Amino acid sequence: MKAAYINHYGKLEQIQFGKQPKPIIQDNEILVKVHAVSINPLDLRMVEGEFKAVLPVHFPFILGNDLAGVIVEVGSGVHHFKVGDEVFAKTDGQGCFAEYTSLKETSVALKHKNISMSQAAALPLVALTAWQALVEIAQLRRGQKILIHAGSGGVGSIAIQLAKHLGANVATTTSAKNADWVKELGADIVLDYKTTNFAEVLSDYDVVFDTQGGETLEQSLQVLKTGGTVVSIAGPPDKNMAQAIGANWIMSKIIPLLSLSIRAKAKKRGIHYHFLFMQPNGEQLSRIAELVETQKMVPVLDRVYDFTEFSQAIQHVDGGHTKGKVVVNIS
Repeated sequence: MKAAYINHYGKLEQIQFGKQPKPIIQDNEILVKVHAVSINPLDLRMVEGEFKAVLPVHFPFILGNDLAGVIVEVGSGVHHFKVGDEVFAKTDGQGCFAEYTSLKETSVALKHKNISMSQAAALPLVALTAWQALVEIAQLRRGQKILIHAGSGGVGSIAIQLAKHLGANVATTTSAKNADWVKELGADIVLDYKTTNFAEVLSDYDVVFDTQGGETLEQSLQVLKTGGTVVSIAGPPDKNMAQAIGANWIMSKIIPLLSLSIRAKAKKRGIHYHFLFMQPNGEQLSRIAELVETQKMVPVLDRVYDFTEFSQAIQHVDGGHTKGKVVVNIS
């Protein structure tokens, strides 16, 4: 099968496009013919080896985290899906920048008929990230105030919609050119990150969803009320990541040390810090699909490419200014 893969860590230019073996599924897995995928900044960081210390891979490694497609084979232990089902999912091992990929049954959800394969492929990683941050960790409730950083990005644009569905008052940061658009998504307060320091104008917030890390994360502590929560996907990892990846004894002790400083600063302010290492979850995806079906959540596509344009799509994402998700049609 055709695939996009790497033979070693390196630069984006070293991504290979060629033939790789078609996956052989286990009893609890399904085989999906991939119709569309989306490219995430995470994929680019995997190429560069940013996570090799905690998430080592075997080469050649097929890239890709988000997909939509059609089931062509099911394992003997699969009971909730059948050949011909249209599905979407966040990968759980095998990458999806290929004609076929294998997935555990528990990672997959049915794609509703009212969205295209391209739209469905844009959802899994960002929607699961937003769901696990806002619903599972922060337990965001009606009437609470949340600051979502980078509201025009892939994760931010979905998080805004989910937060509004949950009944929260939403502030977000973005560039001035995207201000009206993120308001349409549901943001109540929009701050131009180029001209306004959010920490100087916002206060007494219940939740901050940090997608930036660094100084942005540090300043986010200032806008939270005592007892507030900051959930980060870009800050230093804590024990939750060690547990999620099944780290060995040594790494389970080392990983939490990386967030010792930010956790200490948060604790001093009476704030809860959580690092989110998103996990595939078919049940949560099914609930997300229901929101999409009722148009309470809309997939946001920046641009759609063909597989022959994969290199251009990767460079587009690497530019760092996408409005929503970049999708590639595989078939």
